[in-house]
Amino acid sequence: MERRINLNASFRAEEKDGKKIITAYFSVFNETYEISPYMSEEIDAHAFDNEINSDIRALLNHDTTIVLGRTTAGTLKLSIDEHGLFGIIEINEEDQDALNAYARVKRGDINQCSFGFDILDEESKTLTNGKTHYIIKSVKLYEVSIVTFPAYEGTIATARSKRAQKALEEFKKRLKERIKNA
Repeated sequence: MERRINLNASFRAEEKDGKKIITAYFSVFNETYEISPYMSEEIDAHAFDNEINSDIRALLNHDTTIVLGRTTAGTLKLSIDEHGLFGIIEINEEDQDALNAYARVKRGDINQCSFGFDILDEESKTLTNGKTHYIIKSVKLYEVSIVTFPAYEGTIATARSKRAQKALEEFKKRLKERIKNA
């Protein structure tokens, strides 16, 4: 299983309908990730198309002992939009690890994302500088994580309250513009 971490993830910790949630872009599309001086890659907009309804776990720092949510339990909801793979984690208020993760995201100590996967299909091309660039077309997704140290700089995670929903929408709009203009 491979892991890719996204530094520019969109994250929020919030309360919605009386529940604590973390929202995040776990992956962003068409952003170059520098693997080495000789290789780079990006995630295609359709890489997760067959995966969002699979049994996916939300973890903290890829730690399989700290499960924050799960699609089959309805505590992790994943969707895809033009920007990337978006998720909503419903925090278990009886789980101290989950509450600690929520507090760290809300305070801004953790604000980035990652995901664990196997590559099912990819394309490669040699760039003019001799570097090989891969485009990941399809993956088998196992988990998404909120992380301390990501690889992809486009992911963000946040914690927010119901009143902050409108602010989140504005934030996402500004983030998409920033990425578009980068």
